Amino acid sequence: MQHISEDAFVRAAAPPSLAADEIHIWHVVLDAALKPREITAASHTFLGRLLMAYANVDVPPAIARTERGKPHAPSLAHLDFNLTHAREQVLIAVAREQAVGIDLERVDREIEIDDIARRYFSSAEADAIEALAPERKLAAFLRLWTCKEAVLKALGEGISFGLDRVAFALDANGTPERVAAIAGEAGTPAEWRLARIDPAPGYLGALAWHGAARRIRTFLHAPQHRHSGEGPNPFPL
Repeated sequence: MQHISEDAFVRAAAPPSLAADEIHIWHVVLDAALKPREITAASHTFLGRLLMAYANVDVPPAIARTERGKPHAPSLAHLDFNLTHAREQVLIAVAREQAVGIDLERVDREIEIDDIARRYFSSAEADAIEALAPERKLAAFLRLWTCKEAVLKALGEGISFGLDRVAFALDANGTPERVAAIAGEAGTPAEWRLARIDPAPGYLGALAWHGAARRIRTFLHAPQHRHSGEGPNPFPL
């Protein structure tokens, strides 16, 4: 499984051309002083501007949701995207003709790890989490959770699909290595691609898609007062 570190994100003021064999990930850093509702609004505003730029259109596309809740832009059927945020940290994945799912979590959460793992994960995964040293459990739990969420988002499903229906092979540290089993008509485990993402200290995430390997390109966008590029910023936040 590919690993994308914080250093992989390159500051960018505008999106480059999106090739058919690429997936672009944008790490957007919002103002930490914003309220949760304002963060949600700002992240969706940025998504609209991003899709405008990729599609070369003059107005933000209307965003609709499938019956299972996955957002899409009906007027831009060739573009697939997914958005996630944790506090002021935002990740957006964009691809052409390829469903993608992305998820992000912060690591300072208080969670009943063993109980939730036993309830939502496969028995083998729950056993592996329980066997870890206490200081490793939370990161391992969240990493696995983000991988499962990313797969479900790529499928266009919610948690109701069943997190235990997407099982991962884990290494000795509890880190997901690959999809080991997946239920329903979601393809074979070998057809799934994932990347682990560490966009900022204290945050971890995952990207997933079902299909051929693609090149992942990563970009960073911070609020306008932190923008260091020359010239006007086309995506003010």
